[in-house]
Amino acid sequence: MKSSNRVLAAVLGAALALPLGAAPAQAAPAITVEVIAANGSGCAPGTASVVPNADGTGFRVRYRDFTASAGGSADIVDRRKNCQLGVLVSIPDGWTIAIASANYRGRAALKSGATALQRTSYYWQGASATERKDVTFTGPYNGLWTTWDVAPVMTYAECGSQSVLNVNTELRVDAGTSTSTSTMSMSNTEADVETLFNYSVSSC
Repeated sequence: MKSSNRVLAAVLGAALALPLGAAPAQAAPAITVEVIAANGSGCAPGTASVVPNADGTGFRVRYRDFTASAGGSADIVDRRKNCQLGVLVSIPDGWTIAIASANYRGRAALKSGATALQRTSYYWQGASATERKDVTFTGPYNGLWTTWDVAPVMTYAECGSQSVLNVNTELRVDAGTSTSTSTMSMSNTEADVETLFNYSVSSC
């Protein structure tokens, strides 16, 4: 009986030591991502991939051969390149996610008189809401570029599901008054050249 009392006292002591209303912290869910479809002149089979962030806050899209060019010896069909990716996002039961922001990065070499456009949109398959970002660049420009897109209203995927995020990216280059070749790229030729999608995670 004394032994039982000691156990009961220990349990009560531990319970009273917890802050009032405290609840165990929930671990971040293990979300997985995978490219299941890739179509377009900017992403030949095997040239686009996704890599989840180590901290579970989002994922990175990496392109190996995604470049638009115009002017000089560039072919007319190279002025516009596009890529449509289907990214399968697997969400554990009890959780849902939305894309909170996206960061697009690449390289550009635009001659004086040339212009370029980077356009990206993304949406959950079956959802009507689409986020779209258009950014224009004017030559002369030579080096890395980066743009941010913060979702004004976050659209959450279905709770505890496998949902497909469609990511559509387009690059256009117009030589304008320039006679030399200008290019714009989303290729992963530098360690920091890629597209980053950041999640907002919520319990259901």
